[in-house]
Amino acid sequence: MGRTKTISVLGSTGSIGTSTLEVIRRNHERFRVVALAAGTNVERLKTQAEEFGARFVSVMSATAAVELKRALGPTVEVGSGPEGLERAATHEEADITVSAIVGAAGLLPTLAAIRAGKDVALANKETLVAAGPLVMEEVRKRGVRLLPVDSEHSAVFQALEGHRREDIKRIILTASGGPFLNLPVAELERVTPEQALRHPNWRMGRRITVDSATLMNKGFEVIEARWLFDVDPAKITVYIHPQSIVHSMVEYIDGSILAQMGSSDMKGPISYALAYPERVDSGARSFSLAGQRLDFMEPEPERFPTLKLAYRALEEGGTYPAVLNAADEVSVKSFLDGRIPFTGIYRTLEEVLSVHTRKDAPAVEDILEADRWARETAEGVVKRYAETKV
Repeated sequence: MGRTKTISVLGSTGSIGTSTLEVIRRNHERFRVVALAAGTNVERLKTQAEEFGARFVSVMSATAAVELKRALGPTVEVGSGPEGLERAATHEEADITVSAIVGAAGLLPTLAAIRAGKDVALANKETLVAAGPLVMEEVRKRGVRLLPVDSEHSAVFQALEGHRREDIKRIILTASGGPFLNLPVAELERVTPEQALRHPNWRMGRRITVDSATLMNKGFEVIEARWLFDVDPAKITVYIHPQSIVHSMVEYIDGSILAQMGSSDMKGPISYALAYPERVDSGARSFSLAGQRLDFMEPEPERFPTLKLAYRALEEGGTYPAVLNAADEVSVKSFLDGRIPFTGIYRTLEEVLSVHTRKDAPAVEDILEADRWARETAEGVVKRYAETKV
């Protein structure tokens, strides 16, 4: 058994954050929490800090930070806002930072952690979607490890262990197909947010659950995989696999396909990232393969049109992926708020991409500006759509 690893968790009160702490709780002799950062769930953060003995915690609001400091006492340092988030990401005692903040807000603290020489367990898609080339350059420059937490990328990471990257024929990412896999395409216009949030296999946050229903999350995973594993986009394939047993596969040039399988429980990939290169008891349930069936099919373009937008953004490069991500955040929220129909998500994304002027080799400032522009433009599209329906 290796020495105790010290952990900083960004987004500790969300679904990935709480699952991360479950793994740490189960393996308390292997891991120690030194910093926690959350958004607005101050009560849960307080409980986590007390249980795990965090040295530093951070919340979004400065006012909430004052209350939290009062509740936790003098032994715990408390921060707030972007500065507090960066402090948690780069905490001097942390060996590994878990980046589990939802959305583009995770980019800067993740970059800060990498630049501070921390290994990063990455659960924030937006970091590589918006700034893949820049992030991977920093990873190489600092000599740190970027360990995937997404179940699909963790599966690929595990299937690549011990094999040469030049022997890869293709990476196969699997997708459940979400709740509307068998719904007639003509009825997608009328599905409700409640139906979209009813994922058949996984319990996830609201945005990623809707992205799973549109397959946009798989498009983002294609972009992530391109940078994370340094493979040509033409070598990345997506298959629908409704059972969510095979989390992804790697096909090699000799015809062999290695698949990683497991239960639909994020504690598995989280534990692998935290303990790598070792394995620990994650608490994920075991299951029998007896009686299980494994179905695979190609995604229907008319049912999942967002997938082609991801490949297009990847091909265009520059600021296109950042724009796609930001516009998706706005359009998914607009759907959940009842401002646009389910199919309006794709139409919004397509329109925003069609009017974007790409900036090549973007710096962080360019990516943040593209993110701002895309949100503003997507809001305009949503507003026009709503007005035409009045």
